[in-house]
Amino acid sequence: MFFQNIYDKSLAQASYIVACQAKKEAIVIDAKRDIDTYLEVAEQNNLKITHIAETHIHADFLSGSRELAAVTGAKMYLSDEGDTDWQYEFEHEGLRHGDVIKVGNLSLEVLHTPGHTPESISFLLTDHPASDEPVMIFTGDFVFVGDVGRPDLLEKAAGIVDTKEKGAVQMYESIQKFADLPDFIQVWPGHGAGSACGKSLGAVPSSTIGYEKIRNWAFQFKNNQKEFVAELLDGQPEPPKYFAMMKHLNKVSRPLLIEVPKHPTLSIEEFLQAYNRGVKIIDARHKSEFADGFIPGSINIQGNNSFATWAGWVLNYQEQFIIVAKQEQIEDLTRKLMRIGLDNIYGFITDVHTLNLELQKADIINYEEFVDYINNKNTQIVDVRNESEYNEYHVKNADNVFVGTLEDNLEKISTDKEVVIHCQSGDRAAIAYSLLRKNGFNNIKNYAGGMKEYREKQK
Repeated sequence: MFFQNIYDKSLAQASYIVACQAKKEAIVIDAKRDIDTYLEVAEQNNLKITHIAETHIHADFLSGSRELAAVTGAKMYLSDEGDTDWQYEFEHEGLRHGDVIKVGNLSLEVLHTPGHTPESISFLLTDHPASDEPVMIFTGDFVFVGDVGRPDLLEKAAGIVDTKEKGAVQMYESIQKFADLPDFIQVWPGHGAGSACGKSLGAVPSSTIGYEKIRNWAFQFKNNQKEFVAELLDGQPEPPKYFAMMKHLNKVSRPLLIEVPKHPTLSIEEFLQAYNRGVKIIDARHKSEFADGFIPGSINIQGNNSFATWAGWVLNYQEQFIIVAKQEQIEDLTRKLMRIGLDNIYGFITDVHTLNLELQKADIINYEEFVDYINNKNTQIVDVRNESEYNEYHVKNADNVFVGTLEDNLEKISTDKEVVIHCQSGDRAAIAYSLLRKNGFNNIKNYAGGMKEYREKQK
């Protein structure tokens, strides 16, 4: 048997290639949209992709199953379980609980594991030449290492009301059945630490059923469904705004993008024409470079592993935008954005200092200044972390306005006082600072050290 875990750090998302080496047949599970990765792996290992499967309709990334099927001719095997109002609306091979997919000498048994979503399924893999016992289970967003999938996304992201409590009960029931499987089976989930599909995902890529039964919090409520439901629903992070669009696009027919697109580096004239007509500017440089000189109205989203997630918060799917980035970043940032369907890149610019524009500078303050501002009645302290972080610890009199929804809550930002913003370690505050400046707030200071530095110096 051939097995490879393809892990996208930017979305903490795992997909898998599993193959029968004797028959040279391969299945791809939960493919990302830039499918060249799977084609290269198959070619390098003399395999043919014959099957494509998904564990559920994804919310956090745009699935590449249809792109991969268009290129390879492989069949798509997708869930027909769950509510009829929330099923795939394009042609596929439908799967139900107990169905078996044959890939050469391998078999994958379908287990209906609702809870995260009604149609969620897992794949129990048996490598028949080696054993008649199953060896792996691909759980998607059902069971993670150290956590389980959140049941509130249909309600919070897709707008389907009164589903989170029902989903939590379904998750409880699915977990009880999962715990009856042999302890030795390897668990390969759809996400790792950093994903918004749960609240406490582990950083290691895989586990076993036996280990999860011992260490995963969700398995410690065997005879107490009510407490499990309460714990599962409590403290879930705010789902990124783009999740609703992913749920929709992964469900319906849509145009396919089978290659990583190439976007131009703009001339000064091309940039100025677009800028003057209001095309949005995303500055992907490091926050310190941005602070030293930025295009007025630009938004600082650093080109790190969180780039796509925050871009999904501040961009919509109809508008064009320009990205400020180094030349060597262009392909990587393009891939990150295409994985969530943000394809409307107008172009790139690589040097803000050649644009014949008067650049602005960010007003950054240090720890001592921040302490002074905390005690100043004429200052508003704004904590842009999420609600659970704020509730765990915050400085006195700080207001909590989450950076992801900041532009929807500008009325909460004072226009009469000096405003000091901060987050945990500076990255989110840099986004928030740029958003506030873009929206006409010039009384803003950024404590870049954040709660991490503040609490260390308070000890």
